[in-house]
Amino acid sequence: MDSYTPLLEKTRVPQPSLQKYAVISIFLKLRSAPKYLDSESEPGREAISQCLHSTSPAVVDQSVRELCSLVTDSKIDISRGLLELQSALEGSGPKFVDLFVKGLGYLVRLGFQRSNGKWSFSATETHPFVKVLSCRPHAESELVQQVLLFMAHNKQLGMVEVCEFLRPFLNYSILRVPFLDTSSLFARHLISSMASLCCSIPLEAMPVLKMLTDYLPFLPHKNSQDFRNFIYFAEYMVDAYTVVLRHLAGTGSLIAEAHLCGLELFEKILSISSAAHMHSGLIEPILELSKHLLFAQKDIGLHYLPKLSSAMLTLFIILVQSELEHEQLSTLKLLHLLLKWKYGNEYVVDRTACVLSEELLFIFPVISLLSSPSKYVKGAATDLLAMLEKLLVTVLIAPTHKPSKEAGYPSLSTPGSIVFRILRHLWFQDPYSSSSFFLNFASSGKTDGKEIHGVSRSWSSELREYTLWIVERRKSSLPLSQPQERFITGMPLLLCAISGVLVMHQSLGSTALDSLAAIATMDPKVGAQLLLAILFYNNMFTRKDISCCTMLPKLLTMLPALASHSMMIPLVVQTILPMLQKDAKPTLYATAIRLLCQTWETNDRAFGSLQGVLLPKGFTELKSERNICISMAASIRDVCRKNPDRGVDLILSVSSCIENKDPVIQALGFQSLAHLCEADVIDFYTAWDVIAKHVLDYREDTVLAHSICLLLRWGAIDAEAYPEASKNVLQILWSVSISGHPGLESQWAKARASSLEALAQYEISHIEQNIQDFKKRTTELLFSETNITVLRAMEELQVKIITYEHLTRRRLVKEKRVSGSKIEKLLDVFPQVIFSSGKRSDTRELPGAALLCLSFTPKDVNTLGTSKGLRDVHAGYEKALLEIASSLQLSRNIFIALISLQSWKSFVRRWVRADVLSFDAKVPSVLLDKTAKAASDILKSMIKAAEEAIPRSAENIALAIGALCVVLPPSAHAVKSDASKFLLNWLVQHEHEHRKWSAAISLGLISSCLHVTDHKQKFENITGLVEVMCSSNSTLVRGACGLALGFSCHDLLTRVDAGDNSDMDKETGKMTEADLLGMIVKALSLMIGQLTQLPSDVMESLSAYFPPNAFGIDMNITAELSHENSDDSLEDIWGVAGLVLGLASSVGALYRAGAHDAVLKIKDLIISWIPHMTTPVQGSRSFSGGSEIVLSVGSCLALPIVVEFCQRLELMDDNEVRHLVNGYRELISELLSVKKSGTFYHSLLMASCIGAGSLLACILNGGLHSLEVEHVKGLLELFRKCYSNPYPPLVHLSGMLGVVNAMGAGAGILVDMYPPTSMQTAYEHKESRYLMGPLLSSPTCEQHLTSLMQDIFLVAQNSDDHQLQQYAAWAVSFLRNHLFSKEVCNFDNSINSDGGGSKSVSQSFADDSSVLKLSSWLMHLNSTETASVAHVGTVITVIRCLSQAPRLPALDWGTIIRRCMRYEAQVAELFPTDSSLEKGTLREECVKFSLAHANKFDQLLSFLDELSNVSRFRTLELKLQSCLLDHLVDLIKVFSGSRLEKVFDDVRSYFSSVTSYQSHGTDERSLLRISCWKGFYQCLDEASLDSLEYISQIEKGMEVLFSLMPAMQLPAIGGVGQLRTVEEWSEAVRCFRKARKSWLLDFLQVSQEDLQQRDGQLIEVMKKVQTKAKLVRIGSIPLTELGRLKAWILNTESNGMWDALIEVVAALQHADGSVKRRWLVDAVEISCVSSYPSMALQFLGLLSGSWSKYMPLLILDQDTVLSDLPVTLSSLLSDSSWGGVAEFVVPSLFASTERIYNWAIHIARCEDLPPDMQPIDKSENSMAVFLLRVMHCTCVSLKDYLPLEKQLKLANMVVA
Repeated sequence: MDSYTPLLEKTRVPQPSLQKYAVISIFLKLRSAPKYLDSESEPGREAISQCLHSTSPAVVDQSVRELCSLVTDSKIDISRGLLELQSALEGSGPKFVDLFVKGLGYLVRLGFQRSNGKWSFSATETHPFVKVLSCRPHAESELVQQVLLFMAHNKQLGMVEVCEFLRPFLNYSILRVPFLDTSSLFARHLISSMASLCCSIPLEAMPVLKMLTDYLPFLPHKNSQDFRNFIYFAEYMVDAYTVVLRHLAGTGSLIAEAHLCGLELFEKILSISSAAHMHSGLIEPILELSKHLLFAQKDIGLHYLPKLSSAMLTLFIILVQSELEHEQLSTLKLLHLLLKWKYGNEYVVDRTACVLSEELLFIFPVISLLSSPSKYVKGAATDLLAMLEKLLVTVLIAPTHKPSKEAGYPSLSTPGSIVFRILRHLWFQDPYSSSSFFLNFASSGKTDGKEIHGVSRSWSSELREYTLWIVERRKSSLPLSQPQERFITGMPLLLCAISGVLVMHQSLGSTALDSLAAIATMDPKVGAQLLLAILFYNNMFTRKDISCCTMLPKLLTMLPALASHSMMIPLVVQTILPMLQKDAKPTLYATAIRLLCQTWETNDRAFGSLQGVLLPKGFTELKSERNICISMAASIRDVCRKNPDRGVDLILSVSSCIENKDPVIQALGFQSLAHLCEADVIDFYTAWDVIAKHVLDYREDTVLAHSICLLLRWGAIDAEAYPEASKNVLQILWSVSISGHPGLESQWAKARASSLEALAQYEISHIEQNIQDFKKRTTELLFSETNITVLRAMEELQVKIITYEHLTRRRLVKEKRVSGSKIEKLLDVFPQVIFSSGKRSDTRELPGAALLCLSFTPKDVNTLGTSKGLRDVHAGYEKALLEIASSLQLSRNIFIALISLQSWKSFVRRWVRADVLSFDAKVPSVLLDKTAKAASDILKSMIKAAEEAIPRSAENIALAIGALCVVLPPSAHAVKSDASKFLLNWLVQHEHEHRKWSAAISLGLISSCLHVTDHKQKFENITGLVEVMCSSNSTLVRGACGLALGFSCHDLLTRVDAGDNSDMDKETGKMTEADLLGMIVKALSLMIGQLTQLPSDVMESLSAYFPPNAFGIDMNITAELSHENSDDSLEDIWGVAGLVLGLASSVGALYRAGAHDAVLKIKDLIISWIPHMTTPVQGSRSFSGGSEIVLSVGSCLALPIVVEFCQRLELMDDNEVRHLVNGYRELISELLSVKKSGTFYHSLLMASCIGAGSLLACILNGGLHSLEVEHVKGLLELFRKCYSNPYPPLVHLSGMLGVVNAMGAGAGILVDMYPPTSMQTAYEHKESRYLMGPLLSSPTCEQHLTSLMQDIFLVAQNSDDHQLQQYAAWAVSFLRNHLFSKEVCNFDNSINSDGGGSKSVSQSFADDSSVLKLSSWLMHLNSTETASVAHVGTVITVIRCLSQAPRLPALDWGTIIRRCMRYEAQVAELFPTDSSLEKGTLREECVKFSLAHANKFDQLLSFLDELSNVSRFRTLELKLQSCLLDHLVDLIKVFSGSRLEKVFDDVRSYFSSVTSYQSHGTDERSLLRISCWKGFYQCLDEASLDSLEYISQIEKGMEVLFSLMPAMQLPAIGGVGQLRTVEEWSEAVRCFRKARKSWLLDFLQVSQEDLQQRDGQLIEVMKKVQTKAKLVRIGSIPLTELGRLKAWILNTESNGMWDALIEVVAALQHADGSVKRRWLVDAVEISCVSSYPSMALQFLGLLSGSWSKYMPLLILDQDTVLSDLPVTLSSLLSDSSWGGVAEFVVPSLFASTERIYNWAIHIARCEDLPPDMQPIDKSENSMAVFLLRVMHCTCVSLKDYLPLEKQLKLANMVVA
């Protein structure tokens, strides 16, 4: 430092020249000094610093120059020079500021030139100009000059680079304005200077102007002063641009660039000014400035560019918001200028004729200005409207094409673009794509459970509904939410502008007019504007070049809507009154009356005007103008309907209508009076007394008849008080109801229906007094009616009659005794005649009859209840057991064994009852305990006797043991188990064939009735039977085992745990009942195939229905059978018959297992094995030999079993049934004609007779098919020949059994096909050639049957042939037992109702009872005789009536309903198709009827049990399946607990089945799920605390259904499938709402593992999220449940969760304001860390869009919600209620923007993200640029909430 001290001292001398020389010397020394003294050394630095900080101006001046020289000569770095000068500037006085700034400016220019224009700084704060501006305010003026010098000196390096260098400085200069009071002056000076410079350098000005334009959005405009500054800035820029443009136009260069720059400037100015509507009076300068800018471009000949469309939309927003006249006028002028520029002076618009242009949005705002009092505004609006009208006409008449969707992401939205986008979307989209609009959120906000994804209404309809809902809330003084208040204040004009264009749309015009009317009702300010709009559209619709005349009436209906506010009434009325001039056209006059009436309906203040045109004299003066009179009458009717008090004021006009001779006018008068009577302001009978004489001939005019009926229904109130008048009224109503007009039935249907509805209002007792035989005639009318409309009305009347009869019925009426037939009388005396001697020998001589008819309780036993009495009773039956067992011969005949076992059932049932009654009465014990003890004692006696008995007795006792187990209740399972073990031991013994075959039969029966938990015993029984069948050398034993296996199938797969039981699995090596069934069917099939030598493929095809099991059974069977020889099978044909019977007995289990094809296969096989049973197509074949002959005997016996099953399950039709009957007839006839002897022929004859009789009973008792009387009688005669001609005793027996079985005896059928029923009224008392119903009830066959039974009775009474007598007595006993048996077996009934026995109770009915007549008619329903076939609709109505009957007569309702189920298909070809009657309705009503009365009739209960079994349910048509699922709650009421459990298990099984449920189409599956959801809901709705067991079953079912539901999706265009999905979700949510909350929350819980899933599993998670959201929305679960998933939802890939987001947002519409704010803040914060930021931002867009004022205009689209974010979020946060949350949201939003900015930069550079950044999934990369644009624009719109530092960062971001 000492080296520079002398020189520094010289700088302090007072001479300025010497000071400068000293400074020069110092800097010269610095140039040449050694390193330790140069400028970088400490002494050098100190010397420079002292020079620059000197107080002498000369020293400082020279120092600055010398320093700059050093930098120029590269002796010092530029950065060092800048640092020195900046340091000196900060510490200098004011007088040196400009000097230092000049020096800094020079160095900056130097540095920029040396870097060749590439000089940049890491941060805004390090920019030299920023440093200067931030440290010394006094430097601002000089700094501006230096900036200008910088620009001027460096323009040769490129003005773009210059602007880039200056960008940080300009950012700082502009953005610091809100933070410093004086900064705005500097910004104005700087921008004005730069703009002025542009005028000096026009060729280089464009980059500068573009840069300045880019900064316009960053200019503050929070208050009026800010906006005034903005106006100044804009003026400078526009002036500069104008000068530059004109210069460039003169040179002809850069015109295109200048054009685009000007348009961008114009757009930015308008865009910013559109937000200044709150700054009153400041819009006009901007508009004038914009006009000046456009003039400049237009004057030099530049063309209009499409880019101006965005500015046009901004101008639209400005016009809508403008309320001051001068602003409106300026806007109109600017718009006029734009349109002239776009279309030319002559308004030629052909260039855009095929495109929907944004100018159309101005139509309504411009029309609104026509009401302005200013002639200037009105004139400008008129000129502009003329242009818009031409444009609109061109658009309407030119062919328009839907614009193709732009590729890529949408451009960022503005308020104007949002409005135009919704208009374009509606104009070109499906009119019913309402699900894609935010408006649905508003609808969901009504908390009515409406689905967000509903697709049934258009946007206009949604808008109208929402608007009217707000109106209703205001009328009710209910509070409105802030979004709703914003909707009222800010949206009407925008919505009117959109709807105003849509009015001209071909399909949306009507709904658009409705929405306009609704807006007018909500906002009175638009009323006058809409009135002008109506006039404008009226002019448009009447143009010749536009064909929209159909819209005129709809347009006129808007006028009344405008009258909702009182101030509009005079205007509306004055608009209508000119049409009511006397010289007006009649049509116009009539229309005006209707409009005036509707105006009154809107506002009662218009009543005076309306009353003036509805005076009675009008009907006289205008009687020649029918249309006007009708209009007046209709208006009078409407007044009476809406306000009866006002109607009374018009009572004279009403009277004039009624007195009018025109039937239509009189009809309207009657309707008017009906409304007054309904409101009870006019007494009906008083009025009727006056008007009755004026009634025209209503019998010839359907409209008049209908109207009279509407009036006469109100006579029911005082009918008793006016007997004569009411009688006349009733006669009129009845005459209308029975009026017949051939060929005009459909026209009169409405009138007839109304008459019947009117009659239903009167008391039935009163009607009966005044209409003779009313009930009878009503019933007859019902039976003959075919019109659906009339039938529905008759249903109401008939139900009222039924209810009346029930309430007035006579109690305790003794029923008439019905005299029995001759057959019943014979059977009644049969035991006394046959066993008249009372000798013990009678028992041995007639063992079969004794088993069925006799009681063996000793007659001298009078000590019942004592031990001695018990011993005597037991001993008596034990002795009878031994005697009968020794005398009853089975003859190695399996069928004889079957009827013997059937007989033993009656014997052991009486034995058990006798023993129970003989127990000591003092011993306390319940009945079941006594029954079990008695059964145990009986079993012990039987086992003891069997062990000691001879073979014949042992056979019979083994059968008796089986019979004992069958009749025991389930509680006696120990006895059954012991019996099973005993018989199984007999079965496996290698000797004693007589034991094996009878034991096998009994063992099979016992297996079918074992206790539900005794799985092990059942398994052992079945496997034992299979093993013995395979290993036995006796064909008889094999047949018995096969038959037993068939019996075992009866109980398989009938319980919930049948398919998968854990206990059974442990005990039987995991063999399920399905496996057992498969093993049985395979074993029977293989055994039949082996014994009969059938082709291998015939029986193996049955085995194919079951997969191979893992137990090796099949191999064992094959190994055992491979060495068998079937040569002697003909010798024991009954063994093979047993196998066939076993196979036939398995069809029920096969069906329950779902093997429906196997059932049909067995049916076809059995039919094919019977001679003469081939199908008609194949032709009949004569009886011949072959391998199938050996199967014919068993097939004849088995066929009725299969037919009964198949007809019950609708697997056979009438033709097939009749063919089988004819086949039996031909077979028996042939067998009788050949007269051959031999075991086989006699066996076949025996089997065919028995089978034919059973088949007849099966068909006739079933009541589903009709048979010709002659065919039935022919078969009965063949049976007579069998027992009348000399044949072996067994053939005689078969003939007799054929007769009694045809009457329903059921001999040989151990499972009741149909229970015994009393059918005295089954047949009408008239001759018919067809039979349908039990044979014994047929009057046609009564004489013939009596003759047959008398023959058999005589043989049984006295016959020389003892064997024949024994068989005859046995046959008669079977029939007697069937008809007179009083035993009721409640033990094995698995379908009892919870309330106890659901037995039909005998009900007494009067002969004229409507219920009895309807029931009888339904029972006699006939589809075979065409002349008496009833219409399907009539049958449906009768069933509906009976469904509502409190009680029914004791008929076989099961048969009746089954017959009705088939009726529709049988008569389908006889009646024309009726569109009002859906196919399958009759079957559905049959099910509903059964549900209504199943608790009273077991037949109906059995029918429902059958239908609801999953195997049967799978085969039902869709409609019936849906019906049953819908009515699950009704099944709960009639089924027992165990059966109910199976119902729910079957439902789950069905919906999980691939072969049944999955075979339906998508819509069908959805329909079934919907029905099931409805059924579950009703079950839960009626559930009680004691029903937790079945509630858990429902919950399991709901889980299955939920897994099958599709995720809720938001389609662009909704269809039927989407509607189904909406309905399904709605029903599911209703169910979940009713479910237990603990289960619900647990089920909807989403675990961490679930959150990691993708693809299919993610769908399940999404469905749970959607469900939670829906439940939150309806208040079923708290919002916190949804909040727990918030972080995961917003950190998931958006592709899969969009629809879930929509549901969540819908749920948040009801939340409190604090909760909404929390969700908004959390969404922004999560976007800062989410791996899927687009998801969080989409959610943010949904939230802000749904809560912003622009909500009604927004479209629900994943990309659109993002592009709308800058508008929606800024709009939301600008609201006062959301202002506080902005301080939290905007900083986080900026942080997220920074993150996305850095991410986008790394992607552009193909670099990986640094470790310190939160990772973003690669799937988001394609959206990086788009997200950055969205976030940057959003932050710019919210920049005022950011500090200066962050605003600078935001401004410095380079966004493409």
